[in-house]
Amino acid sequence: MEAHIRFHNLTVRYGAKPALRDISLEIPRRRILGIIGPANAGKTTLLKCINRTIDFVPSASVGGRVEVDGQDVFRIRNVYRLRRRIGMVFPLPVGLPLSVYENVAYAPRRAGVRDRAELDELVEKCLRQAMLWDEVKDRLDLLGTKLSGGQQQRLTLARALSHRPEILCLDEFSIAIDPVTTMKIEDILRELKNEMTIVLVTNLVQQARRLADRTAFVSDSRLIEVDETETIFTRPANRLTERYVNGDFG
Repeated sequence: MEAHIRFHNLTVRYGAKPALRDISLEIPRRRILGIIGPANAGKTTLLKCINRTIDFVPSASVGGRVEVDGQDVFRIRNVYRLRRRIGMVFPLPVGLPLSVYENVAYAPRRAGVRDRAELDELVEKCLRQAMLWDEVKDRLDLLGTKLSGGQQQRLTLARALSHRPEILCLDEFSIAIDPVTTMKIEDILRELKNEMTIVLVTNLVQQARRLADRTAFVSDSRLIEVDETETIFTRPANRLTERYVNGDFG
């Protein structure tokens, strides 16, 4: 299976505190990788390294390499172009102070899309993929920050999809979304993996089991194990992995 993303001996520190220790991992193209593990294990830091939002952490120091399509992301000069290729959804919604429509149209406009019909089609498509269209189609001019928390999170997902990324990083995307809507979005993610590579950080181990083709278990800043998801949940190689997926600690 062709690797889309590769981590080579990745080490990250926040000041003197290790966040990731010597991580080597390959993520296949157009597959879903689930990343599970206890709090403060380094899961979010892995995501931040893919699109270099780790750059925004002043205390962070990075060693090793992260490659997208064989190119070391930390050697890419145009980081904005890199981030347009990688959609990112964080645990809590971060809405732009714009209308619902303009939240989704913002990135395509910045990329040069000016045709209103094309923008209309793209906005509707992304809002449908985020399971939000039916709730907002009659109030697209409403300020996005006026939506409920769960709706704002789905708007964040629609915005991440609006620049048609090749990689979608999801960090606890469903934390503010009700279970029924979460399941519907999971169905959409299964379809989206035919178009893009998805990296899913989740504390809900059963969500990883439902969605991920492969699952990586991270603990204490280290990659403990990565394998096909069903193997991780039924025949893990490491006792610590077994204890985690069985709910012995978290």
